[in-house]
Amino acid sequence: MIIRSQSYARAGLIGNPSDGYYGKTISFIVRNYVAEVELWESPEIEILPAARDHSVFPSLSALSRDVAWFGYYGGVRLLKATVKRFYDYCVECGIELADRNFTLRYQSDVPSQVGMAGSSAIITAALRALMAFYGVTIPKAVQAKLILSVENDELNIPAGLQDRVIQAYEGVVFMDFDRDTMERQGYGIYEELEPSLLPPLYIAFHDQLSEGTEVFHNDIRSRFNRGDQEVIDAMQEWAGLAQQTRDLLVAGRGEEIGPLLDANFDLRKKLYRISEGNLRMVETARATGATAKFTGSGGAIVGTYEDDAMFERLVTSLEPLGMKVIRPQIEPVEPTQVPVS
Repeated sequence: MIIRSQSYARAGLIGNPSDGYYGKTISFIVRNYVAEVELWESPEIEILPAARDHSVFPSLSALSRDVAWFGYYGGVRLLKATVKRFYDYCVECGIELADRNFTLRYQSDVPSQVGMAGSSAIITAALRALMAFYGVTIPKAVQAKLILSVENDELNIPAGLQDRVIQAYEGVVFMDFDRDTMERQGYGIYEELEPSLLPPLYIAFHDQLSEGTEVFHNDIRSRFNRGDQEVIDAMQEWAGLAQQTRDLLVAGRGEEIGPLLDANFDLRKKLYRISEGNLRMVETARATGATAKFTGSGGAIVGTYEDDAMFERLVTSLEPLGMKVIRPQIEPVEPTQVPVS
């Protein structure tokens, strides 16, 4: 029997980047793009490479493009690290695993390097497959922590909890990373919100190559650790924007959150140096009347729009910049019902 598990792209709606600084955020899942893992029993443990793991190229330019898209390591290391961390977790928790081996492979169409959490989607899908194969149940909050540890501890990839939380829970989640709570239990307070509370949203990202993150980060982490008041105040303001957005959504006033999204980006622009390409896509989107902010740290934006005419203006304005504009699919699509004759 083949086990198939999936995980999806995500977008940070508001509050980022305060999730790495004991702040608050809201994220939602983007089912338009998926990472899928297949696992089946086999005599030995084997991890199969996918397209992004190949090492044969027709030219120097092809190699350069591949590295720009996928980096130097591909996805096999993500699967290998996930298997190791899953095993370590089970040993630490006294969970006895059946003496079974497996073959693991993956595929993903999550856009790379545009702040939509493609790497953690692969890890999340792999963790789900391993849980199903060995019959292990792990609470979603702990799953998110495990996925983060795969990247931070096993692979030394800098990452925060927000992406892993929304990919573990799916839907829409308000996250409070209160310091005392985080230090006490290792994860924050997560509240699942009804997706229907959201106003119309769009996502736009570079279709050919990521613009990338801010070209200069102003040493934000060190400044925060040193108690720099400007950075601390900014993190508190981002957290406050997330709290306001959550409260408006729960009150049924989702149509009012747009200005808060704009404020999220405007504060970021004060604290970080934003690359010209990233700034251009935000300004272009706003010129249509829509709101706009980063989904992550650069390369993709998310915002609200009023109607179909405004969405078409977004498409017309952003596509010439090499961007793809989509309406995010947050909830699962119900299978088509075939009437019985």
